[in-house]
Amino acid sequence: MQEFYKKALLALISLLVVDALLVVFFVYLAFPTQTLSGANKNSAGWHYGAFSNVVTGAVPSAHLHDTSGDRLRFDFKLKDVVAYPAASGYLQRQDDKGRFIHEDWSKFHSVSFVAKCSLATAMSFEVSIFDEKSSEPGKFETYLPPRTYFSCYEQSTPVTLDLARLLIPEWWYLSMRQDLGRQVFKLDKVGKIMFGTAAATPRDVDVYIEISELTLHGRDYRYLAALGVIILSGWVAFGVWFFLAHSRALLASVDSKIKINLPLEAYRQLTLEPYKDKEKASVFRYIASSYTDPKLDLESVVEGTGANRYKINEVLKSELGMTFTGYLNKLRLTEASRLLTEKSSAAVSEIAYSVGYANVPYFNKLFKEEFGCTPKSFRMLAAQQQEQPADRAPPEPLA
Repeated sequence: MQEFYKKALLALISLLVVDALLVVFFVYLAFPTQTLSGANKNSAGWHYGAFSNVVTGAVPSAHLHDTSGDRLRFDFKLKDVVAYPAASGYLQRQDDKGRFIHEDWSKFHSVSFVAKCSLATAMSFEVSIFDEKSSEPGKFETYLPPRTYFSCYEQSTPVTLDLARLLIPEWWYLSMRQDLGRQVFKLDKVGKIMFGTAAATPRDVDVYIEISELTLHGRDYRYLAALGVIILSGWVAFGVWFFLAHSRALLASVDSKIKINLPLEAYRQLTLEPYKDKEKASVFRYIASSYTDPKLDLESVVEGTGANRYKINEVLKSELGMTFTGYLNKLRLTEASRLLTEKSSAAVSEIAYSVGYANVPYFNKLFKEEFGCTPKSFRMLAAQQQEQPADRAPPEPLA
């Protein structure tokens, strides 16, 4: 059984290691992230840009400034030279040939970034999404423009926006002659991201905005459900394996114990090869014929055989390597194992009494120490063993 428990412990540790690796892998799949950073001029990726409908001195009021790595910074100055002055900095997706392409954000549910403004103000966040029904590739004014707003301060401030809560402004439906009730969009063809001004943005003031650490965050609980199913299946499989393997190991252990106990050298010598030493023979004969007596003890053997206590202990120790109590229990438990196998209708307590144990819990304890299982489990294992081809003769009753 020790070998089985070593294997079971190794299997348990392996299962825990595999589960830990699965948790890491599936959590990574369930909560994907993607950092958006600017690409080099002639490479595919997100390219920075700036836009303003305010022109001063034939130059748009918004222009890029220090756009390096993952940071977008643009400067602007709004003037009321148009009805609705606006400025924005943006990232648009291009391939290595400078053509506009789209990116699928379906697996993402939020976007986070760090915002910093030269003065506290409200800013807008907008996504341009290609729509099969109304959009023309590359003409972003025809793209769906769902947006929301966030506060920007002089200090760098983390911002997280829920992409599912973006709203398409009413003016777009009017300009595109689309149904205002169709407030539905999918993030499957994103071509542009804009950080722009709002109606409350101050006029005639030089302002700069800096956006960094722009990151998309996803959430897909299907992977967590799959993880739960896989882990549960693994533990169920381990439980089934442990039960079956433990039963086989226990059966083998019990069978080994029976093979060791049933011959019981002293008993064979008593019945087949009587001791020439009559005193030794009388000791073994007395114990073998009286072991079912619950009151049998060393003093009883002394009185019944005439041998002194020292002689009895010397005989048992030299011949069997056992003490009196150990040998007595060995005889009783060996007989109990035979009765459990042959008398399937007899109660465990009845068998315990018949072999000399008046205390059933004590009998159960000794039996488990001897055979590695309870009497009831032993009976079931013995029944399984009998269903297999027998490789040994059934035990004989003790006299």
